[in-house]
Amino acid sequence: MNFLCTTRLKVKICSLAIAAACAAMTGCGDTTAGDTAQEPVETAAPDEETDTGTAEDAAADETADVSDDETDEETTAETDSDAGEDASDETAEVPVLRDSMREDLGAFAGCAVTGWEADDPGVWNIITTHFEAVTLGNELKPDALFGYSNSKCPGTYTDDLNGEQIEVPKLDHSRADKILDQILEWNEANPDRKLMVRGHVLVWHSQTPEWFFHEDYDKNNPYVSTDVMNKRLEWYIKTVLTYYTGEGSKYEGLFYGWDVVNEAVSDATGTYRTDAENPNEPLDNDTHGNNSSWWHVYESNEYIINAFKFANKYAPADLELYYNDYNECQMNKRAGIIELLESVKDSEGTRISAMGMQGHYSMDSPSATDIQGSIQSYSDVVGKVQFTELDVRASADYDGSDESKVTEYEKQRKRYNMIRYAIDSAKVNGCEVAGLTFWGTVDKYSWLQYSSNVGGGTNGVQKQCPLLFDDNYEPKPCFYVFAGQADK
Repeated sequence: MNFLCTTRLKVKICSLAIAAACAAMTGCGDTTAGDTAQEPVETAAPDEETDTGTAEDAAADETADVSDDETDEETTAETDSDAGEDASDETAEVPVLRDSMREDLGAFAGCAVTGWEADDPGVWNIITTHFEAVTLGNELKPDALFGYSNSKCPGTYTDDLNGEQIEVPKLDHSRADKILDQILEWNEANPDRKLMVRGHVLVWHSQTPEWFFHEDYDKNNPYVSTDVMNKRLEWYIKTVLTYYTGEGSKYEGLFYGWDVVNEAVSDATGTYRTDAENPNEPLDNDTHGNNSSWWHVYESNEYIINAFKFANKYAPADLELYYNDYNECQMNKRAGIIELLESVKDSEGTRISAMGMQGHYSMDSPSATDIQGSIQSYSDVVGKVQFTELDVRASADYDGSDESKVTEYEKQRKRYNMIRYAIDSAKVNGCEVAGLTFWGTVDKYSWLQYSSNVGGGTNGVQKQCPLLFDDNYEPKPCFYVFAGQADK
């Protein structure tokens, strides 16, 4: 279903229709899995990573990764009467976010969606009405493409790589394809309102099964050599990019860019993330939240450089390639990210299109000055930036009650307004902020509602309201910061 709600009155009616539809859907809104779910369940919590990250809890806390039948007039009148509201106050048009952001910011409006969220008609309506870009929160990460078989390799087959036959693990594209097929169907029916997709992510220390780094794809065996790992790295990048972006692919032309490497810089040291980022996290865990087995194999940034070389080799020329990280406004870490960007840019055979600033922020930090300075610093190296996972964690005293929402929503509006001010200021200085992707759509599905020990995450206890739309699928005051009516 697609409820085309373009006025505040219609949005309110939509909420009732959506609630009924959602109640009929198995498991809708029932999210119980944690941040690093190991099983291939469709009800896994909205982002296993945040995509944020990977940092120690302490560091993360301190810095805190279609058309359907229209509702008939009788139902409309009845709903409005039941609500007991004056319709004259509810008929002001809700601006379309994607149009406002293009006009006012010169940037695309994006959002993350994962798992069953795309099946929620309320979420789908928000996506297709207000956004022009989508990031799949989990479905294109290595663990998902290996079928969430994190403890054991799902089986192998022989594939060709540069004329050599190598043994490789089986891939499972079904979870990503389900959402991508839905997007394709929308695009075919709505050529003037197409959605584009960001690939996320090829190389990441988290949500990559530990067996991928070992002989015979068995974590109980020794680690492979760098030569063998380079072949596996090239095969994986080649296979994924060819399947989704190659000539003749079902999805050819759907993707605008891809995160090649994610969160490879340490919060603690400001240099490259190593295999000892968290000494309390065993390296033989099925997957990691903090430590990097990529580093354990290479003991250098060679895997990062090679990842961008292979991505450049197999990606279409018009597919943008990114580095993506969180806590990107911390001065110490920013210096490490700049070093990484420069090393990629200066290496032969690579290309990098932009820096992905994740933007998992708190109410208190980073400052507008830090955000603007980070945009400027990254732009100086790679030419442009994108905000890729934007959300704002709640104040310490927010408890989720109706009373506290009034205060919190106003705080949040001011906080997002400050972020926008930093972006506007950077643009005045000549920086290009090409897009803003929010890490979700409605508050109740945010990954911040769940416990996460990766960077930018939360404890899963305190209620959160980090996004532009509330639990009833209605725009919040902060929505108008980006949708052209900041005085609301």
